[in-house]
Order: sequence, then structure tokens, then C-alpha cells
Amino acid sequence: MSSGRFSIKKSVQNLRRLPARIRRSVSEYRFITYLAILGPGLIAANAGNEASGIATYSSAGAEYGYTLLWTFIPMTICFMVAQEMCVRMGVVTGQGLADLIRENFGVRWTAVIMLSLLIANAGIITAEFVGIAQASEIFGISRYITIPVTAVVVWWLVVKGSPRRVEQVFLFLSLIFLTYIVSAFLAEPDWEQVGREVIYPSVSLDSAYLFTVVALIGTTITPFMQVFVQSSVVEKGMDKEDYPVARADAFIGVLFANLIAAFIVISTAATLHKQGIKLEDASDAARALAPAVGEYAKYLFALGLLGASMLAMGVLPIATAYSLSEALGFEKGLSRTFREAPIFLGIFTGLIVFGAVVALIPGIPQIKLLVLTQSINGLLLPIILVAVVLLSSNEEIMGDYKNSFYYKILAWLITIVVSALSLLLIFSALLGY
Repeated sequence: MSSGRFSIKKSVQNLRRLPARIRRSVSEYRFITYLAILGPGLIAANAGNEASGIATYSSAGAEYGYTLLWTFIPMTICFMVAQEMCVRMGVVTGQGLADLIRENFGVRWTAVIMLSLLIANAGIITAEFVGIAQASEIFGISRYITIPVTAVVVWWLVVKGSPRRVEQVFLFLSLIFLTYIVSAFLAEPDWEQVGREVIYPSVSLDSAYLFTVVALIGTTITPFMQVFVQSSVVEKGMDKEDYPVARADAFIGVLFANLIAAFIVISTAATLHKQGIKLEDASDAARALAPAVGEYAKYLFALGLLGASMLAMGVLPIATAYSLSEALGFEKGLSRTFREAPIFLGIFTGLIVFGAVVALIPGIPQIKLLVLTQSINGLLLPIILVAVVLLSSNEEIMGDYKNSFYYKILAWLITIVVSALSLLLIFSALLGY
């Protein structure tokens, strides 16, 4: 590892040298070890709760109240399995997902996948800048100030900062999502009904209802999350010894991210659903909350949107730069300088500039942009999931850490269902659009 990277193994070894009186108990020791490894899983999962995701969750709550909360149970299981397989591949092979795809499926397939990922992520990054603009305008700040400033701050953090500092900032942005929990409690929902809808769901066969279910599931798992979490595990220097804690990080990240998403649904269901308000984007939800709950809820919701957009705006170009650099065999890593990794940091910089410039264009068709990018992601997701299952089940690659027989069946079942729903969402969106 380069001098700029910090070693998890070294941190754990240092902890083991501490006197017994400091390590009061095994549980305390494990907690400290977890804090040393905490990061990739939590950041990757929360980056999925970006502007378009928040808009989807808000719309679901406003349109159908609490009746869609049951979907978070199967979504959480699917999300956990996908993230766990990528984390496991990262710690076992020491390679990113794009590296493994290139080595095992050839250059042509890799080129198609990476080109699709580049186009889709460029569109989503632009949408995140639009989300930042919408959130800042709720606070009375012009987008022509916030977009350039945010772009420069994120670029400076990643290019000039250390990997540890980048991760710390991303983790802090993840904590901003807690504002959605506060917003939900301010909305004073019917908690008994919330619990009833989770345990005993009232499922409808209405086409619009089913489309929303598909949209929720499709919003939860996106290709960039798998790329980012595996590359981050490799970047952080984790190995097989770190796997149990790295897996716990991935699971906790998924639980936290989906809990936040559920609270977004709850807050909008408790307020906007009663008023019959329909939403176009996440900023509409923040503005619409004010009459029902008060200005505090509006600003909390807007602050969450701002943090979510900033987190995704940082994670997406990094994930894209990782995947393209791995696929092309170029040097990569957050600890590298422009001289050491010009392609990696060049891709990151180019995506930031592209997203900021396009988002500043007056009247940018955000809905068209999201339909296009989500369609590309929807086509790409089945390919990524199939590759992940095949690679993580390969004994030559994974050895004793390959998918077990029953786990492989579960993984294939999830891949088939999620892929089918993702493709259904694309065709439904395009036909409706």
C-alpha cells in the first residue's frame, strides 16, 4: 500500500498491543475495531438516497400514505445480499469489480458496461447538482452560487485531501440524513398504522400502485453502489481477516439507508397524503411540508436533500473513476496525485465539471434527464448483478469464500427478480413518458 493509505490490519494490530486494562472487554474491543473499518458500506448505501431517490420516496408517501412501507423488508434483503457479495470479493481478491469483470469476461463486455456506467452516472451527477440547487433555493441562496461553490469544495476535498479525510466528510454527510427522522416525528404520524402496514400490508393490484412498488425497488439498488463499495474496500486495504467487520459495515449501512428512506415515506405520508398533494421532485416535498408541520420541517427536509445530493455528487464520480481506471488498467486511488493517477483524477474532475455546467443551464429538463439515466441504469443493473453472482460463486476466484449452494440460489433469485423489475420499470416509464 502507498504511504497515503491507512492500513486496517495495522490499526487492529495496534489495538491488540494495548494493555489489558484498556481493553476492558471483548465487546469494547470489537466496537473500536468496527470504528476503524467503518465507512465503505455505510457511505455506498447512503449515496443511493440521492435526489431522485428522495423524490421517489416522497412521492410514494404523498400518493399512497403508509401502504408501501412493507416494500422496505424485501428491498433491505436484496440490498444486503448485493452489497455483501461485493464486499466479500473485495477483501478476498484485493481487486475492484471492474478489474474482475475485465479479467473474467473480456475487454468488449467491460467496455460496454463501463461506457453505460459513464453515461448513466454523468446524468445522475447532473441531477445531484440540480438537487443541490433546489435545496439551496429553499434557503434563499441562488443556484449560481451554490453549484460552483459545491463543485469546487467536493473537487478540492477529493483531489487534495487524504483518503481518511474524504471518508470522514462522507460519513458526516451520511449523518445529515438523520434530519429526515426528525421531520417524520415532527409530522406526528399514526405509529400504530405504520406498524400495521409493515406487518400486515394492504397490497393493491392497481397499475399505478404496482409501478410505484417497482420504482421503489429499482431506486434502492443501483450499479454504482456495487462498484464503489468493492473499490473502497480494496482502497482501504482490507483483507480476509477484516471480512466479518466489513460485512457488518455493509449490513449496517443498508439498514441505516433504508430506515432513512422509510422515514421519508412516513413524513410525507403523515402530511402530504392527507392533503392530496402530488410531487414532482424532492424540493416540492420540502416546500409542501411547511403548511402542515411548520418551517422547521421544511428546512430539515431541505437540509437532508442538500446533504444527500452532496454525498452522491462525491461518491458517483469516484465510483465512475474507479471503474473506468480499473477497466483500462490505469493507476487509481484517492491517495494518488494527478501525476500518479492522471486518468483516475481526470475522470473525476471531468464529471464534476460536466455536471455543474449542465445543471447551470436554464430550464434543464430534469425529468427527461432522470428518465434517460435511470433507463441506462436499469439496463446495466441486470448485467452487473449477473457478473457479481458469477464472480462471487467462482471457486477459482473466491476459494473457500465462494457463495454457498443456498446463498447462490438466494442470490440468483434476487438477481432475476430485481432485474425483471428494473426492466419493467424502464418500459413502463418510457411508455408513460
